[in-house]
Amino acid sequence: MQSRTADSPPLIAVAHGSRDPRAAATVEELLRAVRLARPDLDVRTAYLDHAPPTLARALSGLDEAVVLPLLLTAAYHSRVDIPGALREASVRNPRLRVHRGETLGPHPLLVTALERRLADAGVTIGAPDTAVVLVSAGSSDRRANAVIARMARQWARSRPWWSVTAAYASAAAPSPADEVVRLRHAGASHVVVAPYLLAPGHFADKVERDGLKAGADVVAGVLGPAPELVTILLERYAQAVHRSPDVATA
Repeated sequence: MQSRTADSPPLIAVAHGSRDPRAAATVEELLRAVRLARPDLDVRTAYLDHAPPTLARALSGLDEAVVLPLLLTAAYHSRVDIPGALREASVRNPRLRVHRGETLGPHPLLVTALERRLADAGVTIGAPDTAVVLVSAGSSDRRANAVIARMARQWARSRPWWSVTAAYASAAAPSPADEVVRLRHAGASHVVVAPYLLAPGHFADKVERDGLKAGADVVAGVLGPAPELVTILLERYAQAVHRSPDVATA
C-alpha cells in the first residue's frame, strides 16, 4: 500500500447534496472505491446543499487541495456555487491553494457506464430494435442541455440502436415521458430509459415512475459507484493536480 505524501494533495469531491439519504450513501460508496484504487490519497467529501460537510468545512485546515465536482455536466453549480464556496474558503485561509478539476462529464467512459447499467437491467446493448432515452436532470443553462443532446447523438452513432435521444427531468424539453410516448408513436419496438444521474433521489424516482407510466420497457439504474466513474475521477484528479494551483478564486 502506498503512503500518503505531500505530492498527492487531498481530493475534495463536491457533490450536489440531497435530502434523500440514499444520495449521500451512493456518493460515499463511490468514494470508497476511489480510496481502494488510490490508497495514497486523502479523499474527502463535500456537499453544496442538504448534507454536511460544506466545501469550506472540508477544506478547513488544508493549505492545498484538489477540488473535483461530482457533477455530470458543467452548469450553475460548477460555474457559480463552487467558485463561491472557494471564495468563502479563501477568506478563512488566504494561503489556500486549490487545483480545480473539471466536472465528470462529458467523458467517453460515461457511455460505457450507462451501458453497464442498461445491461444490469437486462437490455441487449446496441439492439437495433431498441430506442434509448438518455435522461439528465436538466438545467436552465442551455449549454449543459446541449451537451446531453450531443452525447445522445454520439452514442447513437457508436451503436446500431434504433435511436438514442435526449430528455430532461426538469427545466427543459422534452420530458422523459414525452420522449417515450413520441418514440412509441414513431414505431420503436422497445424503449429503454438510461438515467444520466449520479445517485438516487427525487429526479431518479421521477424518471423511473414517469418513464414506466409512459410505456418504457425498462428504466435502468443510476450510475452510482460504477467503476468507470472511479476511473474518471482519478483522471480528473491527475489533470487538476498538474495545473498550477490558485489561491481560492472564481
